Formats: sequence, structure tokens, C-alpha cells
Amino acid sequence: MDFSSLLTSLGTSFLIFIFLVLVFSWLSRNPGNRVIYFPKRVLKELDAPKSRNPLAWTVEALQATEDDIISIAGLDAAIYLRFFTTALMIMIFSAGVCLLLLIPLSVTDTNYRTTLEQAKNKTSATYDDFDKLAMGNIQQDSNRLWAFVIAGYWVSIVTYIVLWKTYKHVLRLRAREQTSLESKPEQFAILVRDIPPVPTGKTRREQVDSFFGMLYPETFERSLIVTDMSQADKVWTELKGYRKKLARAEVMFETSRTVKKPEGTRPLHRTGILGLVGKNVDSIDFYNEKIKNVSPKLKIKQKITVTEKQVAAAFIIFNSRHAATAATQVLHSQLAHTWTVMAAPEPRQIVWKNLAIPFYQRLIRENIVYIIAFFVIVFYMIPIAFISALTTIENLSKIVPFLKGVMEKTAIKSILEAYLPQLALILFLNFLPTILMFLSKAEGIPSESLVVRASSGKYFYFIVFNVFLGVTLAGTLFQSIKLVEEEPNSVVTLLGNSLPPNASFFISFVALKVFVGYGLELSLLVPLVIYHAKKRFLCKTEAELQEAWAPSGFDYATRVPNDMLIFTVALCYAVIAPMILPFTILYFAVGWLVLRNQALNVYVPSYESNGRMWPHMHTRILAALFLSQITMIGYFSIKKFSYSALLIPLPFVSLAFGYVCRKCFYTSCCIISLEVACKGEKEVPSLSSLIDAFTPPCLLVDDEFNDVEQYEDAHSAILSRSTSSDTSNT
Repeated sequence: MDFSSLLTSLGTSFLIFIFLVLVFSWLSRNPGNRVIYFPKRVLKELDAPKSRNPLAWTVEALQATEDDIISIAGLDAAIYLRFFTTALMIMIFSAGVCLLLLIPLSVTDTNYRTTLEQAKNKTSATYDDFDKLAMGNIQQDSNRLWAFVIAGYWVSIVTYIVLWKTYKHVLRLRAREQTSLESKPEQFAILVRDIPPVPTGKTRREQVDSFFGMLYPETFERSLIVTDMSQADKVWTELKGYRKKLARAEVMFETSRTVKKPEGTRPLHRTGILGLVGKNVDSIDFYNEKIKNVSPKLKIKQKITVTEKQVAAAFIIFNSRHAATAATQVLHSQLAHTWTVMAAPEPRQIVWKNLAIPFYQRLIRENIVYIIAFFVIVFYMIPIAFISALTTIENLSKIVPFLKGVMEKTAIKSILEAYLPQLALILFLNFLPTILMFLSKAEGIPSESLVVRASSGKYFYFIVFNVFLGVTLAGTLFQSIKLVEEEPNSVVTLLGNSLPPNASFFISFVALKVFVGYGLELSLLVPLVIYHAKKRFLCKTEAELQEAWAPSGFDYATRVPNDMLIFTVALCYAVIAPMILPFTILYFAVGWLVLRNQALNVYVPSYESNGRMWPHMHTRILAALFLSQITMIGYFSIKKFSYSALLIPLPFVSLAFGYVCRKCFYTSCCIISLEVACKGEKEVPSLSSLIDAFTPPCLLVDDEFNDVEQYEDAHSAILSRSTSSDTSNT
């Protein structure tokens, strides 16, 4: 991408951002849009801001403290925004040295001019004035490279210091929240899996109760045996659907009543596929009859589920938070693959179908998923590389000759060259997250937050390997393919010499995500259009209307990896092409501001893991730093700098730093310490509330389970009948 195309990309992206901010300011003042722009206020029955200042939202976002974010959006959202603060600090401190020290040294050297004069017509590669701002313009083995070595150490040291302080801050936040939170069900329960087969003469519940009653005689309260509820859930979902359709039909009937026709019109529908074929029936009578028939069926399925469908997993309830916390940190059996225990997930994020998966099957599933993920990450690079090479203006003109006439128009060429590769790349990447979420859930992970973290990790390595490395390597090879054919040994040199010029692509990519991405995030145009379309054509009942605008939480599975990609690109180019730093600073600064507004007003979390995402983020930040150090070492070797070996210790220092952080902080960030559990001792919730919390919705009757003995299984009844029969025979 030449300099004019880069300026076109930056200018148009900024204009789009200004337009979207103004659109947000205008649309958010409309009372009919409050449910999209201020759903949290709607849920709390608060008024929306009345200021007509288009920047009023920035004042609110800036004035909000971290405690405000935690109280309104939860600790997970606060930790996510803390990542933006961390990245911003690293970028600002790095830019202070890299921009002021390295750019003057680069722009006053002559390596590119010398290279072009020597290469003559052997390569189609070109360099403009913007490329001279990068390390590529430094002569080989120049004394100026000492400054780049110093900058490399500076960026690494800054990252270590900021990460260390952030990790300690996160731990303080977690401890404070754990000691100040109201009592929650998961704080008084643990999840036990891989329970051995039921001994002869005992029920599953008796087996579990006797085991934990022996280990915790004073604090053990009771056990809740997990069941295979697939059949009950199917019937429950069917019943919910009929009730929803009945409510819709009743509303349609009521709205049909008018002064001229007070009797109204009974809604009708066909019973066949998609309501297009089949018998025409009265909707209200039809759905009432269906509900009448399905309700008894659900009760039967519920009874069968809780008596005959029990699995080798259970929730153990304690009468003390301290005891529940201690139980998660000890080995409960001599055989590590039996009676495996973990902290109980938050009830709303339990993946019920995964609780029954046995220990060895989980290991097999995990390894199979890792193998599949590896092949996806590696071989997805082929289409990524193809798209990267294909969507350049020159290559499209070669493949589609009739485009040459269009490309002769400078304005059209600049716009297409600025946006086409980035848009193609972004659209292509949208197909992957759903696949990775499915694979992560297939591992047998028991909670939604753990599934999200697993998917996020896979997506991070995919996006770094394929987008960062794929775009850089593929673009360079395609650009200089003729020289590679003539001199195969020049591949490494070509890659090194072309690495800094590729910074312009990533600058445009970052700018697109800053201005267009965050502009769309703030304006919420897509959710707004979908909501009004549903409201106009689909929603009839109040429940359907609420479902149409129901807010969701931050999608960490895709947000975190995409943010990490920008951070990785910034670190890798911080020394090699430092002009990327101002744009990444802008990305994290604008993102911090926009996402604070969304956390305060828009997103409602579907679960809360109390900041357990941070160790994942910390590891990925170190992985990005490690990759940048390896890249820097390789590039210095191409520059043939005599003292490039001085950079070799950096990756080992990063590994050592990661090891120390893991030993010092990781355990405390994943489990609750007994010290914190004792300080945060609260009133123990009632047993009935704990039972309801850890009972699947499809097994609840009128939103609560009416039989505390729900977990007695069929073996108990059989045993009772056998005893009675033996007595009568005697």
C-alpha cells in the first residue's frame, strides 16, 4: 500500500467514525431507542440522559471509576477494561522512546535507496517516503542499530513492569470482591465428577452422602445428584414454545377486537410445515390442547429423569463457605481419576450435558480437539494467504483484465486499495469463532466461562498465526516471486527487507478497526435495525418485545483475541516500524472509552467468573512479547549487526518472567484462598434456595422443585420393594 492509499484509508475511516458518533448522538435521544442504547437503565427503570451534547457520553465514561464499572457491569468487565489500560500504558511508554529515538535515525539513513539501485529490475518491490520511517532504511551493521537494541530492551522491561503491577491489582480486586459479595450459591458448593459405580445395596445419593459425610462430618449439608435431563429438557422446550405461541395468539385475538367488531377474530394457522400446509385450526384452542397434553408428559419425564437418569456427578452443599473453599483444594481419593472435585460453577453458566463425561473420555476429547484446532490453525493459512495476495489491486487486475480500466481512475483505486484487503480479511475471519466454540464445548468443559476462555485461546493463536504471519509472509513472497525464482537463497533476505513496509497494511487495518469498528460498536446500528424490524413485523407480545432487545454481555471469545492481535502487531512492529504505535495507542484509548460506555449502559453479563479471564490475557500478552522478540532477533540477523546476539536473552527472560508470575499469582487468581473465604464469611443461604439454584430449569416445577428428595434414584425404590418382599416371604 502506497502512502496516498494509506492517507485515503485513514481519512475516510475517520470521517466514518465522526458520522457514526453523530448518528449515535441523534438516535440515542429518541425515546423509542432507549432499549438499545440504555437497556440497563430500562431494566432498572431509570431515565436516560437528557443532554443534547454529542460528547456527553464521553464525560460519563471518563468520570466513572473502576468501582462503578464493577458495581454496574461486574468484575469480568472491569478486568477486560483493565487490559485496555495495561495495553495503553505499555504502548505509551514504548512510543516515548521508539518514536523520538528511532524515527530520526531511520529517516536519515539510505538503505532503501541503495537496495533499489543495486536490485535494478530484479524485483517489483517499491519503497516510498513512509517506509523510510522504519528500521528497514537502516544500513546493514550500522552503529545506529544500537539504538534499536536499546529500544527492544526498553519495550520488554516496560511490559514486564506493567504486567506485574496489573496482576497484583487484579488479585486485590478479586479478593475485595470475594469478601464484599453477598452470599451466592456457588460459594457454598463444589462439583464432584467421576464418581465410582454405586456399591451393591446403596443408592447413588447414599454413596455420595456417606463419602462426603465421612470427610466433612460437621460441614457437609447434602448432595444433589446430576441427571441426564436431555429427554425432559426436550419436552420442557416444547412446552415453552407452545406457551409462547399461545400468548401470541391471545394478543392477536385481543387486538382484533374493535368497536365495530367487539367479538374479534380468532387467529388461525395451519398445522403443517412452516404453517403453509395442513389443517387450518383455531390457534388458541390448538395450543391450549397441546399444553394440556404436554404438561403431564413433562412431569413424567421429570420423574423418570430424577429417579432413573442419574449420572456420576453431583453438587455437594456445605453449611460453610470456608469448608467449600477448602474442599476444592484437596485430593479426595487415592485414585486421581475418581471423585475429582472443582469449585462449583455459577448456576447460570453450567454446561449440564458435559458434567457426566468421564475422566478418560475428557482427556481423549481434549487431545482430539487440540489436534483438530492445530490443523485448523495451520491449514487456514492457505485461504488467508490466497485472499491476502488476491485482493491487492495489481493482482486483481491481472486475474480480471477488465478491471484495469476502472483502476486507472485514481480516486477509485485509492479507495479500493485502502479497504479491499482489510474488509476481505475481516469478513473471512467471521466464520471461525462458532467452530472454535463448538470444539471447546466438545472437550467436556463444565462451565460457560471456561468454554469461552478455551475458545478465546484457540482463536488467539489462529488469528496471530494466520493474520499476522500469513499476511506478512504471503504478501512478501507474492510481491517478489520473480526474484525468488531467480535466486531461491534470497527468501530470508526478502522477508526481512519487506517486513517494515508491511506495517502500512497493519496501520490501515488498525485504523479501520478503530474508526469503523468502534464507530459501529458505539452506534449499534445493526442491533437497532434488527430490533425495529422484529418490533414492526414479528413481535406481538410483551415477552417477544423484551426478547428482541434483551441485552447480552461482552463476547470475550472473539473480543479478547482480536484485541490481542492488535497488541501483538504493535509489539512486533514497535521497534521495527514504530509509526504503528500512535495508531495502536488510538485503538486502545478509543476502545477504552467506547467500551466503558457500553459497560455502563448497554451490556448485561450473562455470567460472572470474577476476573478469571486475566491469567489467560496475561499469558497471551507474554506470548505476543515473546513473538516480537523472536521477530526482532531474526530481523537483526538479516541486518548483519555484529552485536545482535545481545537480544538473544530477551525471549528467555520472558519465559522466566512468565514462570515467576505463574508461581506467584496464577493459583490465587484461579481459586479462592482460605484467608479470603474466612474474611468474606456471609449468612448461609437457605437449603431450598441452593437446591433451586443447582437444579436445571427443565426439572423445576413452577420455578422451584417441590420435592427435596428429588435425587433418590430408582435403586432406592427397588431396594425398598425387595426388603418388603423378603419380609412377607419370611
